[in-house]
Amino acid sequence: MVPLPAGVVTLADRRTQRRWSVSVAAFRLASVPVTQASYGAVTGAWPSAARGDRLPVESVSWFDAVRYCNALSLVEGLAPAYAVEGEHVEWDVTADGYRLPTEAEWEYACRAGTTGPRYGPLDEIAWYRGNSGERIHEVGSLRPNAWGLHDMLGNVWDWCWDVYDAEVYGSYRVLRGGGWFDEQWSCRASVRRRSHPTFQVDDVGFRLARNA
Repeated sequence: MVPLPAGVVTLADRRTQRRWSVSVAAFRLASVPVTQASYGAVTGAWPSAARGDRLPVESVSWFDAVRYCNALSLVEGLAPAYAVEGEHVEWDVTADGYRLPTEAEWEYACRAGTTGPRYGPLDEIAWYRGNSGERIHEVGSLRPNAWGLHDMLGNVWDWCWDVYDAEVYGSYRVLRGGGWFDEQWSCRASVRRRSHPTFQVDDVGFRLARNA
């Protein structure tokens, strides 16, 4: 887990043409997405379409990611961040256990102090349709950003905690980062995608966050 300082990030939504600033408290974020080996060790499940210990786990829903966070927290003697009752999930913001990053935390961490669409040349930092060979790749195999975070763009989309737009899309949650099958325009720090929390596909995974 990489410790990240407090700061401010400005988010934007192309659909609504809205921009808003968010203050981000200091927190910790995993340097790479959750791997299949880590997911399997905690849950006993290997849901991914492609198999490999160091490949990101994919074909996992938002609910799967939440349950993994709680399970890993219990394994390590930490307080679970989430209370889960059926499809209702409450976040205990005081808990010291693992959780999903908020959308603001994710973009703040991805940018690592930069202001452009990406934190480096795309072919050096991200697996996307132009260089992936249309397949997923092992985590951490390309250049990290200035804060030591790999695969913030490309390889797999990351589930975030946030609801995308409750009035329009109901319970749909935010996805960030782009994946191995996406064109370059999707692999930008500001790009927002949404999906139902039960959605599973072979280019969507997640990474872990914790309170500072």
